[in-house]
Amino acid sequence: MGYAGGNAVPRMAGPTPGVSRPTAVTRARRDRCSGVFRAMTDAFAPAHDGLGARKRPTISFEFFPPKTEEMERNLWGTITRLAPLDPSFVSVTYGAGGSTRERTHSTIARILSDTRLRPAAHLTCVGAPRGEIDEIVSRYRDIGVRHIVALRGDPPGGIGTAYSTHPEGYRTSADLVAGIKRRHGDIEISVSAYPEKHPESPDIDTDIDVLKAKVDAGATRAITQVFFDNNLYLRYLDRVRARGIDIPIVPGIMPMHNFKQARAFVTKAGTTVPAWLAEKFEGLDEDPETRKLIAATVAAGQVQKLAKRGVDTFHFYTMNRADLVFAICHLLGIRPDAAQKAA
Repeated sequence: MGYAGGNAVPRMAGPTPGVSRPTAVTRARRDRCSGVFRAMTDAFAPAHDGLGARKRPTISFEFFPPKTEEMERNLWGTITRLAPLDPSFVSVTYGAGGSTRERTHSTIARILSDTRLRPAAHLTCVGAPRGEIDEIVSRYRDIGVRHIVALRGDPPGGIGTAYSTHPEGYRTSADLVAGIKRRHGDIEISVSAYPEKHPESPDIDTDIDVLKAKVDAGATRAITQVFFDNNLYLRYLDRVRARGIDIPIVPGIMPMHNFKQARAFVTKAGTTVPAWLAEKFEGLDEDPETRKLIAATVAAGQVQKLAKRGVDTFHFYTMNRADLVFAICHLLGIRPDAAQKAA
């Protein structure tokens, strides 16, 4: 008889043979990914100017000097991947207490010789006399560097350990900025800014006083510490502008490749990690592919929401990895420069 009417085969109450029922963990992961894709749809509407033309954000990237040959290969693979996105500059970090000085210099030198990128050298004033710092700046200038990211720097023991100035050194980052400008007026200087204040500052107003001193000394750009709540940045920007500080305050964006490691790192620097962000990565310690998807979505959504509030410049802490940063830039409408691709 035909398969119809009262002769229809009744549905079995149990699971379909051969098909496993999703576990609670699988369902939670599926629901989370579904939410991620909805967020991607909502967040990635292009930003437009008043005439309806799409606006291309200005971007820059941070790298750190490699310790091993394998890390060197990884860094240059990352640089090769990101260079065609035409960043306004790329910065190379300087380890605590100047511990990566020569590696930072050699990385900067190779960027200058092997690419068309505009490198900025991080420089700290901790643990060295003025003459030594001045000589480092002169060496950079001699090879063509015209941009320094001037920082006080962390103590050699790392964040949270006691800080003391060198008896013959620059006392503060503002002193460092002033010293560089006195000797090399053609060098552009970027400095740091802290939407949640520096961990050692007693309050946000004191922290803004420090930023004002750096600007008065000659800094022309500030790059923020990582933040995950855009309102913190926007409120900070209002307070900074109210103090008469009008240099660009560039938001620093960090895609969370490894959430546990990144959280431990940024919280030491005073960054608040919201509960909603921790929840998105919960249960994904052994699932790097889903972590990557969520990390890209969170960071791209953050940048796109800032763009809708008029922010048009972003600095990416790449952690020497290209994949998520490239994907985020692509979602923001940034495409490889044709001339660089052909080079």
